[in-house]
Amino acid sequence: MSNITVCARFRPLSSKERSNHGDSVCIHGIDNESFIFKDDKEENFKFGFDRVFYEKSEQAEVFEFLALPIIRDAFNGMNGTVITYGQTGAGKTFSMEGPSILACDEQKKGLLQRTVDELFDCMKSSDASVKFTIKLSMVEIYMEKVRDLFDLSRDNIQIKESRVQGILLSGVTEICVFNSAEALQSLASGISNRAVGETQMNMASSRSHCIYIFTVQQELTKEKRVKAGKLLLVDLAGSEKAEKTGAEGKVLEEAKTINKSLSALGNVINALTCGSPGKAFHIPYRDSKLTRILQDALGGNSRTALLCCCSPSTSNSAESLSTLRFGTRAKHIKASPHAHCSEESNAKKHGVYEATKDESMERILNKLRERLDVENVNLLEELFIMEGIILDPNSVEDLDLAFEDVTLQTITSLQHMVEDLVCAVEELKSENKALKTRIAAGGKIDAFHKEAGENGYASIVHKISDRLSHLVSWIWPFSSATH
Repeated sequence: MSNITVCARFRPLSSKERSNHGDSVCIHGIDNESFIFKDDKEENFKFGFDRVFYEKSEQAEVFEFLALPIIRDAFNGMNGTVITYGQTGAGKTFSMEGPSILACDEQKKGLLQRTVDELFDCMKSSDASVKFTIKLSMVEIYMEKVRDLFDLSRDNIQIKESRVQGILLSGVTEICVFNSAEALQSLASGISNRAVGETQMNMASSRSHCIYIFTVQQELTKEKRVKAGKLLLVDLAGSEKAEKTGAEGKVLEEAKTINKSLSALGNVINALTCGSPGKAFHIPYRDSKLTRILQDALGGNSRTALLCCCSPSTSNSAESLSTLRFGTRAKHIKASPHAHCSEESNAKKHGVYEATKDESMERILNKLRERLDVENVNLLEELFIMEGIILDPNSVEDLDLAFEDVTLQTITSLQHMVEDLVCAVEELKSENKALKTRIAAGGKIDAFHKEAGENGYASIVHKISDRLSHLVSWIWPFSSATH
């Protein structure tokens, strides 16, 4: 296992920072891996990262150290993620996109353009017998909804999880791209749909988290294998303080949502790095859409890099210190990514007819009918149709997962049966107590036995017997199916 790569980048002072606070800065560089940071109380802190990029660092330096190794691993079937994090106006989007996705010189190209160029360069230099497919998706998380930036009608994309593929965005648009120019044109159209707004700290402040998704699939015809790697570039919206940004109305509500999701990201980082070794503990990935999408990147099944973008101005020292501390915690996250490879099926190799998706689903349902009640299988079939879930009949894992879901439903029903039984027992105790009170008051033993035999105990015993019979009818087929 290895730690994720964490770098810090300090942008040059802005004209506003120079006019208001002069040339004073809060950092003093030691080398390309460490520096001294001075906070607003004149207290010094020493920070060390995998690499530190100071004000005069070039875009190409950032790309080559941070992203290039991850891109090359994506061609070996590994997942990779590059995240830009920091205060609003700290240079995250510039690091990711440069001044413009299309119209900028070579020197100022961001991570995004250089990633696209590298993907197609790798493809051109690969073995001619390998067939490549590169697909592109682009979403933003705006006001805690995942929006498809290639199709704005899809404004509430659902996040799903597969044992084989990991975290998935259900129904998101995937565009096949065949060269760099085509890919950049598609990205430009998506970026134009992104939510932005003006604040006192940034003329074009990102009001959403933006995620660029590249899927690289290669068919190795000689080896009869398919390798697929997924590459995510994540441009996070910046943390904000209302007194500095002057946000109000809609912009303020956007800022609150942004800060809440960034706080959830911080909680996930804390949970991942502060747990006791060897002990199971809860990681709150589901607390926000951002952390849910980044679950693979943070949970270990991805090679991940984090770029902490900061302002060097003393006026922003508190925000920069918070960003650097976040990066320091993230350095302790462990990662163990693995390649995603699959052998071609025997059916494909020998030209055997392959089932359609609908036929595949029906085969799974028939297998489940052999083990479960018809009602549960019918419910599962309805869920398949509603959610658009199609399982692979050749995957034992998917079949087991479906069986587990229905099993959980069955166990829940059993729990309800047991609760009813407990209530019946409590009812018996209550009526028994009432009858004893009447005995003590009247002393009519014969009358009590008669009433208890005819109305009291017989009624309660019948209720318990009825519930027990229901319970047994549930447990018997369930226990038989598991043996």
